Amino acid sequence: MKLPTLISLPLLGSLALPGLAAPVTYDSIYTPLNGPPCVGLDGNEEEGWASGSCPGTGGYSLLWSEVDIRQSLDVVAPDGSIHPLELWSVVSPNFSALGHLAEWRVRKTGSGHTPVGLIVRYNVNENPEQPEQVTSYLVVSKLNGPEICVTAVIRPHTGANAEARRQAEHSALQTCRLIR
Repeated sequence: MKLPTLISLPLLGSLALPGLAAPVTYDSIYTPLNGPPCVGLDGNEEEGWASGSCPGTGGYSLLWSEVDIRQSLDVVAPDGSIHPLELWSVVSPNFSALGHLAEWRVRKTGSGHTPVGLIVRYNVNENPEQPEQVTSYLVVSKLNGPEICVTAVIRPHTGANAEARRQAEHSALQTCRLIR
């Protein structure tokens, strides 16, 4: 009579183990958006445009572009496909500049990590008559296989960085923002 009990307890224990799986954890990896190791690719100062490339993480990299004092980013996926984020259309058409760092939200996986979201600061001159007035948005993009796009634009407020990280961690479930 005790033998079936001994056999069933390990069986019940093994069925319960999947429910005890460790929670998903996230971390941030920061990469520069200007200066070394970024490199200029092309440009024409007289015409007011330039482009360059910056390293990312997990096989991703970034291409930046500037046209008429407006900047934007393209994400280059590990497979080499290029995904324009169109920040100058999705966030604001006004004069703009990228922040100094890209924050990659990564899901920890065993001994490595998988990028799931990207956060960049996007500084916009909302009033051309007062160039010193700049709004510093946090722009969240999802890195979800073939669907890489902006999913959230967060205005400055207390807790904005934490909100951007949460948004990036769950960005795969969000829809892409449309061009304004």
